[in-house]
Amino acid sequence: MKAFATPLPPKKEAFYLEQVEAGDEKARLLLIEHNMRLVAHIVKKYHSTVKDNEDLLSIGTIGLIKAINTYNYKKGNKLATYAAKCIENEILMHLRAEKKHSKNVSLYEPIGTDKEGNEINLCDVIENHSTDVTELISTMQDIEYLRSIIDYCLPKREHYIITMRYGLADGVEHTQREIAKILGISRSYVSRIEKSALLRLKSQFEKRTQLGNS
Repeated sequence: MKAFATPLPPKKEAFYLEQVEAGDEKARLLLIEHNMRLVAHIVKKYHSTVKDNEDLLSIGTIGLIKAINTYNYKKGNKLATYAAKCIENEILMHLRAEKKHSKNVSLYEPIGTDKEGNEINLCDVIENHSTDVTELISTMQDIEYLRSIIDYCLPKREHYIITMRYGLADGVEHTQREIAKILGISRSYVSRIEKSALLRLKSQFEKRTQLGNS
């Protein structure tokens, strides 16, 4: 893993935290830069669970940014302690989302048993019910496909914004204003990124539909 800047001395860190509260963007970037070692240290704990360490480092950095944006130095707790929790939460949320997205909808997945105790799967339901159920399964598969393409066809920032906006990681949807505050950018910029991401996903989805019809 690459070398990162050393942590700031307590007095300097306190000074820059005050500057951040006053709206100093340079101070915020300095705090991020000098706390990247903490992100790298936490990422090492999950090294065996992911293939791309750089991706996980990026996710951890988002947690660090959230920590610096929301940290209140007046409460007396250390920035590193607070940031470590935010970084770890962001990584765990990402890993849970990846695990969830890796589960594909299967027509043969058991969903219960009948009166005789025989196993029932989705395929049985489709065969014995109206075409509405078939359409429902098709919709479920479309949703799962959409979730999967988000992971590989969106750049990291677009991926993060779409995941946060539509609650794909933890079921909690966030407003553009909330995301803008977390990332330190304007709400209108978040809106532009979101629109770009949705157009990209729409294009990818339409390609799949055309291939299926050919």
